[in-house]
Amino acid sequence: MHQRIEDYALIGDEQTVALVGRHGSVDWLCLPRFDSAACFAALLGDEDNGHWRIAPKGAGCCTRRAYRPDTLVLDTEWDTDEGSVRVTDLMPQREHAPDLVRVIEGLSGRVTMHGLLRLRFDYGSIVPWMRRADGHRVAVAGPDSVWLRSEPPVHTWGKDFGTHSEFTVEKGEKVAFVLTWHPSHRPRPPLCDPFEALRTSVEDWQAWAARCRYDGPHRDIVVRSLITLKALTYAPTGGIVAAPTTSLPEELGGVRNWDYRYCWLRDSTLTLGALLEAGYLEEAEAWRDWLLRAVAGAPADLQIMYGLAGERRLSEYELPWLTGYAGSYPVRVGNDAVQQLQLDVYGEVIDSLSLARRSGLPSKPHMWRVQVALMEFLRTAWRRPDEGIWEVRGPRRHFVYSKVMAWVAADRAVRTLEDSPKLEGDLEGWRAMRDEVHAEVCQLGYDPERNTFTQSYGSRALDASLLLIPHVGFLPYDDPRVLGTIAAVREELSHNGFLRRYSIEETRIRVEETRVSIEQTGTESTAISTEQVGVGTEQSALDGLPGGEGTFLVCSFWLAEALHLTGRTEEAREMFERLVGLANDVGLLSEEYDPVAGRQLGNFPQAFSHIGLVGTALALFGGEQAG
Repeated sequence: MHQRIEDYALIGDEQTVALVGRHGSVDWLCLPRFDSAACFAALLGDEDNGHWRIAPKGAGCCTRRAYRPDTLVLDTEWDTDEGSVRVTDLMPQREHAPDLVRVIEGLSGRVTMHGLLRLRFDYGSIVPWMRRADGHRVAVAGPDSVWLRSEPPVHTWGKDFGTHSEFTVEKGEKVAFVLTWHPSHRPRPPLCDPFEALRTSVEDWQAWAARCRYDGPHRDIVVRSLITLKALTYAPTGGIVAAPTTSLPEELGGVRNWDYRYCWLRDSTLTLGALLEAGYLEEAEAWRDWLLRAVAGAPADLQIMYGLAGERRLSEYELPWLTGYAGSYPVRVGNDAVQQLQLDVYGEVIDSLSLARRSGLPSKPHMWRVQVALMEFLRTAWRRPDEGIWEVRGPRRHFVYSKVMAWVAADRAVRTLEDSPKLEGDLEGWRAMRDEVHAEVCQLGYDPERNTFTQSYGSRALDASLLLIPHVGFLPYDDPRVLGTIAAVREELSHNGFLRRYSIEETRIRVEETRVSIEQTGTESTAISTEQVGVGTEQSALDGLPGGEGTFLVCSFWLAEALHLTGRTEEAREMFERLVGLANDVGLLSEEYDPVAGRQLGNFPQAFSHIGLVGTALALFGGEQAG
């Protein structure tokens, strides 16, 4: 029986993470990077696919657990008939090799502990060769090597392709285990002092959290979200992964299982804004620099996502030996959405770089040249249909949000030239493009009968991304079309008080290709190819996939912010309170939530959800002081 997704907590060293369940087992760990093959993959299979459990002998789930305040150091405690015990888990900042440290401390009585380590390299498919060397248990298979030791030494033995240990702890006694990965062809890595690592990790995380500028209501959950974003940062490059897991399902038993261990451009502006406003300028600059390196190259080749260091080839394949979380198959590695055309990313990149400039981050000499190149490509490319922000695997369409973000690209480029006239660029051409996109969206992406923007041209479907139309400045919050869109999205996409991204099944107008002319003030009429209302309707699966999904948490945060900025602050704060209440006992959110089953869904923890939490808190309470 799988633990629920929200039964896991996160520890990490800013290059990879481990997920630790309430039962004291590490069920997911990729080494040495977020996107490396897992050596513990029980999360997506069973215990034979790799895990490491330390708990009182015969005990089940813990009595309580919590992070030490403002840290990523996790304390898990059990109260038993013998006494009480604490297991503290952490991954210290690495100097050489990644270490997973587990410190067991007796709190009362005399408690018998049992440990079981099953290492399975390559996502649970390879049983390594085990040996003893230099006081360690050493597991080796191909390029991977893992060394295990304890302080003080604890008796271990092999059984059923696992490493067992059993020992007792009394009040005040401590036993530490250190698991270290390194390439199998290299000598033993330097030893990590587990007790010193615990002390310095607590100090380092608390010092980092103290830099947070936010001091309003819900500060603890805001700081927890920022710590989570820091944990999802790949420190060597500054890239931030969407989530540290793959294939946690959007629907239990379904096929919507994707690999999120990569960096998405769609997250860039919101991530950068949250980091800057919360006071984390170094992290914001590192993310901006990653962005510049990743997008370098021909503008036509811009991808929606990249690897941790900007890698472009993220080919998708399946792991048939893993049964999937709660039977949700297939398990996928890589992500074929990398090949999609999503025009919104051009707007998000240009907006991010413009935000970085306005915020005073040190400029890069080539930063403006990158924006000019992207704009010159987008000048004609914005007319194309694409797959949209949600990476649908159905046919390409003229998604309204994609067009709005093309407007954002032109708008930010124009504003940059107006503020810095010495920069080179086609100011008048970009102004004309900005006006043209705006006129088209307002005519072809808007349904006057229902007073709402629609998901795509010729569709009656709605999309939660439409809530960002005023956020990016396309129209003001008090515009009647914006107010109508917020009301329509809230009504049609709401599910038990939270928002879906879009309707899986949509009613789409069956149309003929036609030509429409839009008169623009001060410019010639422009012929635009689009789909217009015709005869009849048809039902289609928007995203080309079977099944459904849960409510999408970041969309609900967007709604809360939209309600606040349209004067319904009380409703907005009530929604924010409900959303914060969905976080698990240690403050973590996944991608989605099933309000019927009352459980989290999708990859976990999800950067986008935590970015939404931080951004909405800053919007709702940024001017207030704690207490």
